[in-house]
Amino acid sequence: MARIKYYYDTETCRYERVKVSKWDILLNLLGFLSVSLILAVGIIITYNAYFDSPKEARLKKENKELQFYYNMMEKEVQNMQSVLGALQERDDEVYRNIMGTEPIPSSIRQAGVGGAERYKNIIESELEREKLIMDMMTDIDKVKKQMYIQTKSYDEILEMARDKEKMLAAMPAIQPIPNKELKRLASGYGMRMHPILKVVRMHEGCDFSAPRGTPIYATGDGEVVRISNTYGGFGKLVVIDHGYGFVTKYAHMSSFNVKKGDKVKRDDCIGFVGNTGSSTAPHLHYEIHHKGKPINPIHYFYQDVTDGEYEKLLELSEIKNQSLG
Repeated sequence: MARIKYYYDTETCRYERVKVSKWDILLNLLGFLSVSLILAVGIIITYNAYFDSPKEARLKKENKELQFYYNMMEKEVQNMQSVLGALQERDDEVYRNIMGTEPIPSSIRQAGVGGAERYKNIIESELEREKLIMDMMTDIDKVKKQMYIQTKSYDEILEMARDKEKMLAAMPAIQPIPNKELKRLASGYGMRMHPILKVVRMHEGCDFSAPRGTPIYATGDGEVVRISNTYGGFGKLVVIDHGYGFVTKYAHMSSFNVKKGDKVKRDDCIGFVGNTGSSTAPHLHYEIHHKGKPINPIHYFYQDVTDGEYEKLLELSEIKNQSLG
């Protein structure tokens, strides 16, 4: 019940009752409501400043979890980049070095993965953390591209390794006749006295003295591309093309054990020692040519001799004696 208010009237010297108009009541009510509203707003602001609503608390918890998982994913991407970097370094510095090929240029390894169009859906979605998501997607796409390049690189290295294996099998790598005691090498590569012309001429191979009929072996995998029989020169001759620029010649043979077009493996018997052509004694004249040029066969006797035996053969080959043919 509202209080009745009085005021002292000096003219009548009495307390008169205060008459309250409807307008006064309305103003008082509006004032009360205004103050209440201000207090309510202040209380709400203060509460929101120090306390979260259930919805805000739930969203903050979700954001915290999302941030945790984002940081975890970012760390995993960094770990993947670190591992991938180690694989790339090993690829360039070890595998490709062994294969004798150039490393993949960094401009190719670090190339971009596309512009803004690639992430058009993310941009158009108007996400609050658009940049965060785009940065993560960019890092993941970059790692995926580098992994693809590395995979293709390993495929290429594997192919080169297989080709290298074939090349090593094809390269001339053994002596063409048995020579365990190192007594068969009669004349080496270089300037030698010709046995018939008696002049110093270039001797483009090595002479191995051996009894007639001694087996002659292919020094590497290849194909017989020539068989000839002449009264002078090389006499009975076998020529094998090993591929990779290597060709070997076997001269002054007594008979053949192969024919033109045959595929041979290292250690296959291709014929026998003889004394045909311009020859002064039973022996095998053996040559290696690489890319059309004769090279010293001694440098390729590495598979069937030890280091000490190789040094001995090298010493014997350097003696300036007379060739056998």
